[in-house]
Amino acid sequence: MTERACGRRPCRVLTPCVQLVASRYAGEQPDPGASKMTVYRLHLRRPPEYRTMRRPPQTAGQIIFRMKELGKISQKSVASDQVSMIEIDDGAAGQRIDNFLLRVCKGVPKSHIYRILRSGEVRVNKGRVDAQYRLEHGDLVRVPPIRIAQGTEASAHTPVPAANFNILFEDDHMLVIDKPAGVAVHGGSGVAFGVIEQMREARPQAKFLELVHRLDRETSGVLMLAKKRAALVGLHEQIRENRMDKRYYACVHGEWASDWGRRRAVKEPLHKYLTADGERRVRVQADGLASHTVFNLVNRWSEYALLEAELKTGRTHQIRVHLAHLDLPIVGDAKYGDFSLNKDLARSNARPGLKRMFLHAYRLKLAHPVTGAVLQFEAPLPAECRRFIDQLNELNQGSNPETELHG
Repeated sequence: MTERACGRRPCRVLTPCVQLVASRYAGEQPDPGASKMTVYRLHLRRPPEYRTMRRPPQTAGQIIFRMKELGKISQKSVASDQVSMIEIDDGAAGQRIDNFLLRVCKGVPKSHIYRILRSGEVRVNKGRVDAQYRLEHGDLVRVPPIRIAQGTEASAHTPVPAANFNILFEDDHMLVIDKPAGVAVHGGSGVAFGVIEQMREARPQAKFLELVHRLDRETSGVLMLAKKRAALVGLHEQIRENRMDKRYYACVHGEWASDWGRRRAVKEPLHKYLTADGERRVRVQADGLASHTVFNLVNRWSEYALLEAELKTGRTHQIRVHLAHLDLPIVGDAKYGDFSLNKDLARSNARPGLKRMFLHAYRLKLAHPVTGAVLQFEAPLPAECRRFIDQLNELNQGSNPETELHG
């Protein structure tokens, strides 16, 4: 402590030049609702000119963290028994307060996060904010003591295994990977961890790493992550303004209508709802959100068709629900597909056979968020999907035996 206080390494004298003592300080009472705690104040006795240490916070029940010192964001960032104060730096500036809290309060249910926002227990610069508030550099965020159920707390501390995914592109601003099917993009809803948690574990030195967009757990393909806040903001702007070209491959069960030609646009509005079991679902509904998908016919066989999907909007489960609405459910879709067919295709001796959902994000075209250069990323069709296509070609000799696929 002596060396840190005077700034000399190593100390040039053998005796301490600064003597630090901790004296009990009967400070003010904690904020309403905060747990009580003992507060200590450090005094520098001599010499006064060496008082270079930051004075600790003197308000009971408050601990200030600087975001740049947090490293990987986890439940350890906020205390369960006292109020925490988090000072925002460039790494978190621009992020919505609800998303920020979900990040620093790992393992806390989303419903609880919104509850403490609505009740005013979360404050920014001593004032109330709503869930849509965007943080600014220098903001001081007050987070109340957050206790989670014992079982949830145990799962929150589940070790996250580091994982290195196939990298399609990387520079100082962004990272693009080929996500495999069966891996969630983030933890939650019974999933202990996902791509983002694993990537942060694999790159502990990364000061900032955030998902730019999402893919369903059973969807494979191109997934973007931002390495800087400015890149994230720029990429989100392109998504909002529909300046990204997202293409997917989907194999469906059913007959592609002859009067559709080779291109079919679907503009059915989509509405999110919860089932009786609490699962999230989406359906076509007149008062839903405007949604637009364009499907291009790539190849077709008896009872099956391979389609390219162009996303014009980015609603939850959009491709899956629009295809189900056309009576062309995606092969292997466990939520909106043909459940009996899926079971038959998953059998070990099935031919054709498939044990996953055939939806693959194969291409993404965009402008670099900093340089403006046009970038295009492609992820090859996974082996199990290509094998399914090969089996369809073999069983339908009259069709094109060599289906040409990009990526």
